[in-house]
Amino acid sequence: MTMQDNQQKFEQLRATYPAFTYESFTIAEEKYQYSLRFHFNISDKEHFYPSLVIPKQAIGNLREETWNTLVFHIGMAELISYWKATASPEVYIKPYHLSNNQMDWWKKLYYHGLGEFFHQNGITTTQHEFMTINNLTRESAPFIHADLDDNAVLVPVGGGKDSAVTLELLKTKDFHVRPFAINPRPAILETLDSAGLDRNTLVRAERTIDPRLPELNEQGFLNGHTPFSAVVAFTGLLFAGLTNSKHIALSNESSANEATIPGTSINHQYSKTYEFEKDFRTYYQNFISGRFNYFSFLRPLNELQIASLFSHFKNHFPTFKSCNRGSQDNVWCGECAKCLFTAIILSPFVNRETQERIFGKDLLNDDSLIPLFDQLTGIANEKPFECVGTIDEVNTALSMAAQTWQKPHPALLQHFENQKTLAGGFYENLLNGLDDRHFLEDRFLKIIKEAWDEQKDH
Repeated sequence: MTMQDNQQKFEQLRATYPAFTYESFTIAEEKYQYSLRFHFNISDKEHFYPSLVIPKQAIGNLREETWNTLVFHIGMAELISYWKATASPEVYIKPYHLSNNQMDWWKKLYYHGLGEFFHQNGITTTQHEFMTINNLTRESAPFIHADLDDNAVLVPVGGGKDSAVTLELLKTKDFHVRPFAINPRPAILETLDSAGLDRNTLVRAERTIDPRLPELNEQGFLNGHTPFSAVVAFTGLLFAGLTNSKHIALSNESSANEATIPGTSINHQYSKTYEFEKDFRTYYQNFISGRFNYFSFLRPLNELQIASLFSHFKNHFPTFKSCNRGSQDNVWCGECAKCLFTAIILSPFVNRETQERIFGKDLLNDDSLIPLFDQLTGIANEKPFECVGTIDEVNTALSMAAQTWQKPHPALLQHFENQKTLAGGFYENLLNGLDDRHFLEDRFLKIIKEAWDEQKDH
């Protein structure tokens, strides 16, 4: 199908399905779990009932108004995955009233979070035109006034190197660290094992997508990337409430701010950016509660610096996994941009033999990966739509590896040396400074600074 056909499909679906309604959410307390269910309705023709199930193990309960406010907002983050199937021009919110500022906030998140979706489908629209949000009630969600433990830190764990570094740096300090995950896969549980944390401390939720959505995708309705990290953010607030944790410490780095398509605002990682983090903090402080502290613990660092820190936590080498394709089988697929990027960014700090043990193959010697390699290094016109570092970081890592790895170099490193001018000393800028755009309190920033200063001394 051509891009023009997709634009026509976009317009036709909007005409056929003019209204998307967030009908309701329900919260059921059962013997061993809390069950959350949402109801979305598209023009009375399609109904969706996604759910979130939270085991009661090691968590508390909340007041009714707190449950309602936090779960309502999770639904607001979830709805965009279902809206995108038809891109209905009118969106109606039934459970609670949104102010004009709230509507503008959600439209910004949806629009930029769907940047990849619009680009990949060849859809042309604007932030003003793509949807209109309408209220169907006058009652606003209650504002929360909860007392939370200032020493309790909730840490989302994804199974990759970043959250492993966060856990390792925080677990030895005077904090009560609680890991959390949505649909935890084996690599997440193994990360806890490698960090010496009890799996029973994991706060978890099982998120279920309504099966009707993939059925519509198979039938040719619109499909594409949505800002899942926003779902994690709002679910994190709920988990923070349930565990009496003030702090929610993510592991997003400064590198997430770079656009996937150079010269545009299209970013696969939009809901991991500093901009979203800043917007999200403003939103919950104004409309949910001022008691939470959501921030990215690794934001002062870039991917190269994180890789340098991670290289000293060898206990995680056998277990960490960042590959989305191989996640179900708990393996590195060895064929995707995420696998290749991880190998590249670790290359200055982890030798070739160790990398082969980690990934199960010599990734930088696989010339079938040259097209992905060219995207990562900036030789191609756009980066892969994956959570990967910046072009400068990739080129710097390869330049450093070219200086330290024994020759003959693997095929991709030789390709790099033939195509690019080595970065030389410019990587000092990436390895020496910390990004000052972050929301870390002094005691958290001190941990980052001490860890990095110790790393530089090695």
